[in-house]
Amino acid sequence: NTDTHKAFFAKVGLAAKSSDDVKKAFGIIDQDNSGFIEEDELKLFLQNFKAGARALTDKETKAFLSAGDSDGDGKIGAEVRFISACLVRPAV
Repeated sequence: NTDTHKAFFAKVGLAAKSSDDVKKAFGIIDQDNSGFIEEDELKLFLQNFKAGARALTDKETKAFLSAGDSDGDGKIGAEVRFISACLVRPAV
């Protein structure tokens, strides 16, 4: 479902945050400070977001990753793209 990431970002409150707040979230997820969010960083973040959360499948993680991966390199590199993915409101 292509709206999964939008619903998640809305549910966790990122969709309602300012772009500065979303940039801070990017910095937290980008644990190695490479300027990119790689699949393992995203999976770890999503897994640990809520205590007792189930492990995401690779397919689920890739779906979230692809929402912010504008150039197809398998990572989210442009903060602007990440912010856009977070701030887009899900269809109701």
